[in-house]
Amino acid sequence: MKYVDEFRDGALARGLSEALTRVARGDRDYRFMEFCGGHTHAISRHGLEDLLPPKIRMIHGPGCPVCVLPIGRIDAAIALAKQPAVTLCTYADLMRVPASYGASLMKAKADGADIRMVYSTLDAIRIAESEPNREVVFFAIGFETTTPPTALAIRLAMQRKLANFTVFCNHVLTPAAMRAILESEENHAIDGFVGPSHVSAVIGLQPYQFVATEFGKPLVVAGFEPLDVMQAIVMLVRQLNEGHSDVENQYGRAVASSGNVKAQAEISEIFEVRESFEWRGLGAVPNSALRLRGAYASFDAERRFGIETPAAKDNPACECGAILRGAKRPRDCKLFGTVCTPETPMGSCMVSSEGACAAQWTYRRFDAHAA
Repeated sequence: MKYVDEFRDGALARGLSEALTRVARGDRDYRFMEFCGGHTHAISRHGLEDLLPPKIRMIHGPGCPVCVLPIGRIDAAIALAKQPAVTLCTYADLMRVPASYGASLMKAKADGADIRMVYSTLDAIRIAESEPNREVVFFAIGFETTTPPTALAIRLAMQRKLANFTVFCNHVLTPAAMRAILESEENHAIDGFVGPSHVSAVIGLQPYQFVATEFGKPLVVAGFEPLDVMQAIVMLVRQLNEGHSDVENQYGRAVASSGNVKAQAEISEIFEVRESFEWRGLGAVPNSALRLRGAYASFDAERRFGIETPAAKDNPACECGAILRGAKRPRDCKLFGTVCTPETPMGSCMVSSEGACAAQWTYRRFDAHAA
């Protein structure tokens, strides 16, 4: 296969659906979590749940970097951006995420804070170079996928001696989140994972081995096209039927078992693991996020500006946290589709392009049986 249409072939999808109907046993249920928000949107966009036998249920996971960022970190970024000499650079997804008391980065920008949307870390570097009198802070978020570009920006800033460039680091780690989910009592019924593809292109397969060896759950790394996801589900069902749990790679055309060794080295050189980090929906998760090593402290916004994360609570009526844990689905939230829409989001799951609520709203909000 060379072209994207081949990965969306309806006849092949129906063939995989028929294969699942044959292999899914009638005496058991199958509950699989698609960890990544990209998979959630692929499943909703292409109607894959309609192709699955009733015995197979997909559960949305926390794999949306914007969604899992706690409100306190956004509050801290807003406070930082309001300082007179600071220019805060961030990706567009973060701009409308609700913070405390109805605030957001977008509203702070409208009130006069110098907050700029960028397409890459290099945009932030260029701003720091062209405006040496501004303190340019890059609001870095994401899983292992977006960590290498942040490492590159820090390395470039050091090479170019940019004393006015820092990073507010909020990079988080996928395996730690998986462990937290598996250790949660409310999620003991998950039978396996559709593993994230872009993350796996960086870290490889080995970091997921504990899912199979410690928890006895199969994991299949899958691409984002509908046939990728369908094939991964077939692979998961077969593992369970055969009575074994392994880490398999469906996305061999892009993911190597060892991952991207050069990217891993860059991350290890510049970042170290935090002892604990707060996740929306998961709480404080040990060894689940990164911070800059001491050798790069001059580029650490938390150190330069003395940033402290204020205590902040989510909207008590919003079920975003439970949705990120896989404990609830978007339609379980009484705000969904009423006061909470993409135009008036109450939680990050409705804002982000990878959020489960955004996927439900965009593709399946009129589908009464899609929960």
